[in-house]
Amino acid sequence: MARRPLCQNRRMAEHQTDAEAAAAGDAAGAEARGYLLDNRQSEAGTRFEALGELFDPVTFRHVDQLGISAGMRCWEVGAGGPSVPLGLAARVGPTGAVLATDIDTSWLEGVGDLGGGVVEVRRHDVAADPPPPGGFDLVHARLVLVHVTDRAEALRRMIQALRPGGRLLLEDADPALQPLLCPDESGPEQRLANRLRSGFRALMAERGADLAYGRTLPRLLREAGLADVRADAYFPITSPACAVLEAATVRQIRGRLVAARLATDEEIDRHLANVATGRLDLATAPMVSAWGRRP
Repeated sequence: MARRPLCQNRRMAEHQTDAEAAAAGDAAGAEARGYLLDNRQSEAGTRFEALGELFDPVTFRHVDQLGISAGMRCWEVGAGGPSVPLGLAARVGPTGAVLATDIDTSWLEGVGDLGGGVVEVRRHDVAADPPPPGGFDLVHARLVLVHVTDRAEALRRMIQALRPGGRLLLEDADPALQPLLCPDESGPEQRLANRLRSGFRALMAERGADLAYGRTLPRLLREAGLADVRADAYFPITSPACAVLEAATVRQIRGRLVAARLATDEEIDRHLANVATGRLDLATAPMVSAWGRRP
């Protein structure tokens, strides 16, 4: 699976002034809807790289088990970065098609060329805009719906976009299921890390995130009428990418943590220094993957 190095992502971002201006309205809409992790911040590219390293193997294990192959049509919802659209493009080949959508496509510019022309990028709000026409063999969203206020409507539109027999693969976090950044809370560094993670969860909840959403996915897919519903869960501990993800996330929300008096600048600096040592056993929230077939 082709993956653009982060330095290329940053160079693309530096040369897309017009695209960023066009997306400014979408980013403002994201803020109005309460999205905490703005794609237009420089840390977003680092986060996408780390999330890809952590979760792409899980995502594509499921994609391959679902039989996504040459000639199929896929819709990647809330794509964020390029790794999943490019991985899907490699599987469907030149006779297939991948539509990658997001409310802010800042990190997807040029992905169509990298995907051999198979990937189309489009700004789209899954909870507000009509679903793309034509019917898809696979609709996939990863770590998206937990942040969407009208999750039920977004899910309805994603299912509506499936062709008969098409597969929906939803992968979302459940921070309440395992809330700790350091499950082994063995000292002051780990306690500080877990307190800052608690602050992050509080900011997410304020903006409408459902911190127990992941566990509901199997039931929601069955209630929506999908067949052959299955699910599993995964969360890494002590991957170097966990440290990269944590540092980028804390830098991205630093101002909000301080403004809400959930942490001081000194505490955040101390936590980032602790993360940089590589001695903290950091974890992510569990990611629940659930999939089903439209009859």
